[in-house]
Parts: sequence; structure tokens; C-alpha cells
Amino acid sequence: MVTWPDERYRVGAGGRAADAEVIYVRVMDLRELQDAIERTYGERDRARGVSATVAWLAEEIGELAQAVRKGSHEQQVHEFGDVVAWVATLANQQGVDLSEAVARYLDGCPRCHEVPCGCP
Repeated sequence: MVTWPDERYRVGAGGRAADAEVIYVRVMDLRELQDAIERTYGERDRARGVSATVAWLAEEIGELAQAVRKGSHEQQVHEFGDVVAWVATLANQQGVDLSEAVARYLDGCPRCHEVPCGCP
């Protein structure tokens, strides 16, 4: 990943042609995402409850699956964003720090500890 001093990340159009539109988005780590989700939706999320949040997440995963199969790159980006946001919502409700949750993947496969994974 390449970052610029203004903390923006240059994103091409999904690896498509070099002349595709270039989009700049702000880089956000998982803790920042969880904080943004909490500030924006926290009260509503707590009122909804965990069971309803899991149902919403499942629905978004279904929409992502459809976008991956038949959607445009833009639709896929949108649905990936929705799934990650709902995962952050659920993590907030459960008191789970997503950075901590995914840290076991930073140094390779959490099972065999190799990069690339050497598991059978």
C-alpha cells in the first residue's frame, strides 16, 4: 500500500486499464473504523441488539456474494464496505477490538506460521 503525506491512498479502478479513473480515499485503520461506526451508529446499534445485527450482517454478506458473482467493480466496493461496517458494528456490540482479532494473521498463517500458508 502506498500512502501520501495527507493520509490518502491512491486506488485504481480495481486493477483495470491504466487509463482508468484514479480515486483517492483516506486510509483508515480498524480502530478508527470502529470508532467512526460507534460515533455514527452506536446508540442505534445498541437499541437494535446483537441478534438483529447478525441478521443485517448476513443480509449484507448475501448482497456481497451477488455483487462478486454478477456486479460491477463499484457494486463490489460498495458491498465490501457494507460488510466491513457491519462486522465493525457487531465487534463494537461484543466489545471486540478488530485490530486485536486480526493480529494473528500479521505474521502469516496462524496455524502453520508460514507465508504463504503451507497447511495441507
